[in-house]
Amino acid sequence: IRRWSSTASIYLVDGEAPQTGDVLVQHDQAQMFRRLIAAERAASGRGRAAAIEAARDEFYRGEIGKEIAEFISAEGGFIGESDLAEFHVDIEEPARTDYRGIDVYGTGPWSQGPIIPQTLNLLEGYDLREMGHNSADYIHVVSQSLELAFADREAYYGDPKFIDVPLDTLLSKSYASRQRDRIRPDWSFTEMPRPGDVGRNGALRNMHLKAGDLATPAQPDTSYVCVVDEEGNAFSATPSDGIGSTPIIPGLGIICSGRGSQSWLEADHASSLQGGKRPRLTPNPAMAFRDGRLLMPFGTPGADMQPQSMIQVFLNIVEFGMDPQEAIEQPRFGSYNYPESFWPHTYRPGLLKLESRISAETIDELRAIGHQIELWPEWTRTAGNVCAILVDHERGTRTGGADARAEAYAAGW
Repeated sequence: IRRWSSTASIYLVDGEAPQTGDVLVQHDQAQMFRRLIAAERAASGRGRAAAIEAARDEFYRGEIGKEIAEFISAEGGFIGESDLAEFHVDIEEPARTDYRGIDVYGTGPWSQGPIIPQTLNLLEGYDLREMGHNSADYIHVVSQSLELAFADREAYYGDPKFIDVPLDTLLSKSYASRQRDRIRPDWSFTEMPRPGDVGRNGALRNMHLKAGDLATPAQPDTSYVCVVDEEGNAFSATPSDGIGSTPIIPGLGIICSGRGSQSWLEADHASSLQGGKRPRLTPNPAMAFRDGRLLMPFGTPGADMQPQSMIQVFLNIVEFGMDPQEAIEQPRFGSYNYPESFWPHTYRPGLLKLESRISAETIDELRAIGHQIELWPEWTRTAGNVCAILVDHERGTRTGGADARAEAYAAGW
């Protein structure tokens, strides 16, 4: 926080972090909201929709947008007034699959969201219950399926407004069947596998992947929130930007997004840096439905661990019959056999990390088939911080679960 004077002036008291119980007053942000409220009220005579649009225009096309652009430009950034003025949010089709009669929806290929349905398609071909929860066979099959999906992420995922993402093929059951044949029970991927053959560009071009240490400094993590209201409407979102990587905009109290660091500087990468192109984001909230009715919103912070921890919790619930809290508290594992989404895109070939609550016998079996194992502590927020709400329509109940690995809460009223 100290590296940014505009951030430090709000969040530090005499240069130090505030103590528990101290009052933090966001003067600049409050003033910005007052400006949005004033714009909304000025247009209220034209109806609710017009009033909301007026507040939005004040942010993106009005004086607030001008102040954002001026600050970013003055600091050497690349966002100008026209970038904000021309921006709009689209309603897009989610990535989707059917897993044993459950419809699972994730975000599109401008994020890593399709990893979840892709991986579930692969796992549908295995008897996971027979393998046993967190057995060596189970961890092997789940991690290998994830690694195949991560390889496709690097080859094919990117902003679909800029590149042709073969999502129909990647999410098809026939493609999953072909990919499943690449997983061997007695051998593990010692480096990131090549992407699947989608009928074009089946071989990953030279990405100059360089193995390295996980040297990116840790900073406050992503947030996740899910809600189910009394009428059964569901909300699942992963709002995110770290306070340490970019500064607060003076006078506005809001942060500049540092998500451009998730783009690639290699021109032929699917998520290469281009003007107006969305970086391939890590946040990927999800929802599941059964028989057309809501089953569960779920998600987590955790960068590239997000789809991995979400899939493990999902399987704990639908395959092993756990309630959300029990499912969330189970020991986790995570692969690093791919380049990380954040610059410098660190790559750790063959690495599989496990919370050390997983049995020593299981760990030995995984090492015996080639997994490079490193242990996390018994509980680590690095393994994700999943939250979920399970809806039981027959009983008329909703059961929330929150992760003890970091700050998370479940509440009902």
